Amino acid sequence: MARELDLDLVEVAGQATPPVVKIMDFGKYKYEEAQRAKESRRKSTNISIKEMKYRPKIGQGDFDTKTRKVSEFLSDGHKVKITIMFRGREVFHPELGAKILDSIAEQVAPVGKVETHARLDGRNMTMVLAPDKRAQAAAKRDPQRDAARAASAAAADAAPAVVDAVAAPAVAAEAGPRDQG
Repeated sequence: MARELDLDLVEVAGQATPPVVKIMDFGKYKYEEAQRAKESRRKSTNISIKEMKYRPKIGQGDFDTKTRKVSEFLSDGHKVKITIMFRGREVFHPELGAKILDSIAEQVAPVGKVETHARLDGRNMTMVLAPDKRAQAAAKRDPQRDAARAASAAAADAAPAVVDAVAAPAVAAEAGPRDQG
């Protein structure tokens, strides 16, 4: 039958009594299996853990740059391990590290959430941040609302500014004689 249909005879269950076989185009079957496997690999996400290291005496510019990079990692779907490295006597002031970690968590709140809170491991204080899909979705929706609110606020602010510009010369004229006297 398989030869007549120009198809393949494929053994499905050779251990069964009697053995089970199926008539199919085996080349087409292998191709479709490869396509399904490829599609499933495409849909799966490979989440890796990125690490960003800070120091207790970090400058504001470096802090902003590193925190911006942490936000990018979280937006890309990666987890981020934040490490505060203490040297010498800095380890006796863990509140400085905790303050930095809190400010990082506060700044990346629109894209991530704290998965593991700050804890001291020897001379390092670590915290793990994970991407927050709900917060990212809300942040994508909010800029549209914020832009509309800003436009309406600007329109509302523009009207009094015109009135103030018209009233300003009159106020200046009144102030002139008083200053001379």
